[in-house]
Parts: sequence; C-alpha cells; structure tokens
Amino acid sequence: MLKNYHILTVTHKTTNLNKIGSFVIQNAEGEALTAELEQLKSTFGLNELMYVPTCNRVVYFFHTSRPVDDVFIRAFFQKVNPALKPSSIDAEVVHFTGHHALEHLFRVSASIESLVVGEREILRQLRTGYEASRVAGLTGDNIRLAMDCAVVAAKDVYANTRIGEKPVSVVSLAIEQLLKCNLPKDARILMVGAGQTNNLVTKFLVKYGYCNVAVFNRSLEKAENLATRLGGQSYPLSELENYRAGFDCMIVCTGSTTPIIQPELYKKLVNGESGEKVVIDLSIPHNVAPEVVQAFEVKYIEIDGLKLLARKNHAFRKKEVVKAVTLLETHLENFETAYRQRQIERAMKRVPVEIKAVKERALSEVFKKEMESLDDNARSLVEKMMTYMEKKCIGIPMKAAKEIA
Repeated sequence: MLKNYHILTVTHKTTNLNKIGSFVIQNAEGEALTAELEQLKSTFGLNELMYVPTCNRVVYFFHTSRPVDDVFIRAFFQKVNPALKPSSIDAEVVHFTGHHALEHLFRVSASIESLVVGEREILRQLRTGYEASRVAGLTGDNIRLAMDCAVVAAKDVYANTRIGEKPVSVVSLAIEQLLKCNLPKDARILMVGAGQTNNLVTKFLVKYGYCNVAVFNRSLEKAENLATRLGGQSYPLSELENYRAGFDCMIVCTGSTTPIIQPELYKKLVNGESGEKVVIDLSIPHNVAPEVVQAFEVKYIEIDGLKLLARKNHAFRKKEVVKAVTLLETHLENFETAYRQRQIERAMKRVPVEIKAVKERALSEVFKKEMESLDDNARSLVEKMMTYMEKKCIGIPMKAAKEIA
C-alpha cells in the first residue's frame, strides 16, 4: 500500500547547507556505509531503504508497515548521528508519507525541489543513490517501481518543458557571453586566479575546446593544476606585470578586496595591441578597476550584470514549474495504477501453484480409488479434463485482476 512509503529528508529549505552534513551517515564509505544502512534497516524494521546524500539535501526513502511518528524519527536520526539533538531533528527533518512521499520523490527527480530549479544533476544523484542501495541489497520491488516511474517522469519534464533552459549559474552565463563573442578556439586566454570559480570556468573552457590559456595565481600549485587540465601555462601572480604574450580574453576572479587590474597593468598586458578585448570579471568586489573599462576598448562582462541575468533566468524556470507539476500529476496517477497492478500480481503469484496442488490432491488422494477403477482411456480423459480446468481456473482470476487494476 502507498501508505507504507516514507521519506525523511533534510534540505536547503529546512536548514543551512552547512548543517545538512549532520544528518548523513557519519564517517562511513563503501562496506562500512552499507553496514550502517543495514543496521538502520534492521533496527527500525524497514522492508526497503534507499539513501541519497547530496550537497544540499539528504534523503532516506524507505518502505515499512511500522508507524513512523516523531518518536521513530528522533530515534532514527540519533542512530544516524548520536550528536543530533531532538529539537534540531524536530525542526529540520521533513517527513513525507504515502502519496506525498511519492510526490516528493517525483518533484525532486524533476529538480523542482532543487536549490537551482531545472538542474539535472539531482536525477543522476538519485539514480546513483538507488543503484548503490540496490547493489547493497537494501531495496526491493517497491522502491524499484517508484524509482523507475520517477526517472520516466523526470525525463518527461526535461523533454516537454523549458525548466532546464536559460543558464542560472554565474559561471555558465559568463561562458555563454564569451561564446557569443565568437573567439577562435586558439584565442589567447589570460586567467587570473585559480580558486573555485575559475575551477568551474576551466571545466567549460575544456568543454568548448579552449586550450591556449595562461593561468596566474598566488599559489603556483593551484595555477599549475588548472593549466595542466587546459594544456596551458602557469605562473605566480607576482609575474603578471611582466607577461607580454598578449591576450584576447581575460578572466579574473581572485580574493583581492581591491582591483588588481589597474590601467597601468592592463596597458602592459595589452602590449601595444589594438582592437577590442573580452574582459570577464567574476570577483566580488570587482578585480578590474572602472578606469580600465573607461580607458580601453573592452567587452566588459561583470558579475553584477550576470547575477541580474541569472535571477531573470531563474524566474523563467520557476514559471515552467507549473507545466512540470501538471506532467508529474499524470505520472503519479500512472504510478498508483502500476502499483495496484503489481500488488495484484504479487497476490496472484501463488494462484497457479495452489490450483495445481488442488488438482494433484484430487487425483492422488480425494478421488484416488475412483481413478484406479477407471481404464486407461477414461483415466487419461479425466486427467486431460482436469488439466484444462486447471488452466481455465488460473486464467479467470488473472483476467479479473487485470480488469480491476
């Protein structure tokens, strides 16, 4: 029954992101993680259990006939992490049950519940979590059926709405603007900074085939890491003012609280070249001085403008949620039909065995003497009749079950 489906979850909507780690299985990977999950499953009488930890949510999806109340939930998470206080569990854990548990699963798979609506990474994370739980022997037919339907529903949403269109991350928007500049693949790219943001930038540069890159950073090791991935060169930030190879695009993002690209330095980096240069400043506060933009011919792409565009794009995606929810409602109805059908199939599984057993008992026990008194032809005819009736008796309830479902 649907009421036996449950989800216990902690998400970016109920707590700070840095607190979510308190609700995941602590300090366990591989076989140790499996052992912890098996113990949870055994301790709390769960028929099936699926575990999905991500950076902005943790999901415990399980199937059980046991009552799941506040006492159960507190005990469950104190087993997960003994340091958790009951008040924190009560405030930050959300419990979905029955139809609402399936609805939440479908919404999560379609990224409606994501921090960034429309991102597809969550579907991969759900599938990875399910596969790991399945391989560990933690799940069964109930969760399999739910996940199969959730994946189909999510794919339908991604294919038939625009929920995943229009980039919403600052980095992806910056790269989108860069691509619009139509720079050749061998364009000279000067990257200043090798932190997390430019790490993401590097992934996009690799994706789109830009490899003529020079990376400058205070930590030469970090610069080398990015340059190696790009097939480029790395330098300490202190050598930036001596760089004379020129550039077509400059991407700047450092932790400096004051602009490091001043007019004098920019002039040295341009090295007498003419024509418009692309300058992408992803720093907060800006690392490119306003005077540079005013004094030189640049296509300036800065974080404030990108953030404004990101908000507009995110608003666009949220409008698509209405369409997505309509699609998910249909898939939820389909799931409930499929689930009822599956329940009937399970219940009917023993029907053929039971009917066959009745036939065998009738022939070998109940009417044994009568059968022995028949000649071979008559006995053969009776057995054929009984076999025919066996097949028909099996088919009648099966057909009725399908009509009911």
